[in-house]
Amino acid sequence: MTPEKPSLDLLRRLTDRHVVGAVVDHGRQTRAELASTTGLSKPTVADSVRRLEAAGVLADTGERSSGPGRAGLYYDLAPGTGTALAVAIAPEGVVAEVLDVRGAIVGRGTAQVSRPARPATAARALERAARSAVEAGRGAGAGPVLLSVVSAADPVDRATGRLVHLPDAPFLVGALDPAAVLSDLVEGPVVVGNDVNWSALAELAARAQQAPGGTADAAPRGTPDAGTGPDATPADFAYLYLGEGLGCAVVADGRVLEGAHGLAGEVAHVVVTGARGRATAFTEVFAELGLRHEGATAIDVDRLLDVVHGGGAGGERALRALAVAVSDVVSALVALTDPQEVVLGGSWGGDRAIVEAVRDRVGDAKRPAVVSPATVPGAALAGARARAVASLRSHLVERGAGPATA
Repeated sequence: MTPEKPSLDLLRRLTDRHVVGAVVDHGRQTRAELASTTGLSKPTVADSVRRLEAAGVLADTGERSSGPGRAGLYYDLAPGTGTALAVAIAPEGVVAEVLDVRGAIVGRGTAQVSRPARPATAARALERAARSAVEAGRGAGAGPVLLSVVSAADPVDRATGRLVHLPDAPFLVGALDPAAVLSDLVEGPVVVGNDVNWSALAELAARAQQAPGGTADAAPRGTPDAGTGPDATPADFAYLYLGEGLGCAVVADGRVLEGAHGLAGEVAHVVVTGARGRATAFTEVFAELGLRHEGATAIDVDRLLDVVHGGGAGGERALRALAVAVSDVVSALVALTDPQEVVLGGSWGGDRAIVEAVRDRVGDAKRPAVVSPATVPGAALAGARARAVASLRSHLVERGAGPATA
């Protein structure tokens, strides 16, 4: 049977995607340069540019190429094509960034929150930081905010996108709906995800870039194309977040496993060996060591690091207790998920003394694991930022390609 030929509409859409992608990646170009960049013929590129101009995606910059031969018109993205909003909600505060399609930050806003934060308090901080970022973007001539990606230091219900309150929550007490808070500032969808999951995806993308032949946009959204086989970038690892709160993301085949309700990786209540040698919940180890903020379940990171690096019997005892508890969690992750590696991230998880102590402890286990510190600073926001830019680019390409016809 002869395969059906692709329709003219489909071919035009594919061509427009290539042309828009080339401008996004390489900046302003003439039609001749676009033909060279995309490998398409000059007449095909000329037709695509006309369509994209009419759709308001590309615009003549008014500049002309110089040199021998006929001068070419330079085309770039049309002014005001749209931006994305990346947000991180964490105990340290709320950070909001307005990004253009090339990933440049064109507006930024911040707001402080208390510990623990009630939903109304967190909502006000989110709205304040986001509005400040959007207004800064408008002042810089940026286009409308078309979509948003939010990283939150709490579990996120997969069905609703709302933050979920769990017992002993170190940060947010109660539910919060970021999409509703941002509805007046964002024209399109708001994607909300747990901060540890975004951190794991940022780590995955960084590893893909560092692999032989890796690129800057390798697997930024947790797609399963990070590779397989003995020479591929590890796409199976557990990201253990150790900060004011405790969390874990399991990455399998390049994707984060979220669980039926978005609660996969909630390790705070995994049973470990406590500081007194008895079985206890992971989160209670820090209460036993006196390493919590007063009146809260949040871990006092500054005090923890001061104690660990302070030397003396107290520091050694604390470091040993932390290493035992963390290694118990690592052993549970190895038993259940069989990762190639366990990555320690968060504000104290990547501390050299912590990593080495955990490695020593895990090395004696029946199933030892490779333990490494995280490599991406500000990983939660970095992951949300990468997803926001990738989504904005896809939106722009689809808009330029136009609606499919029957």
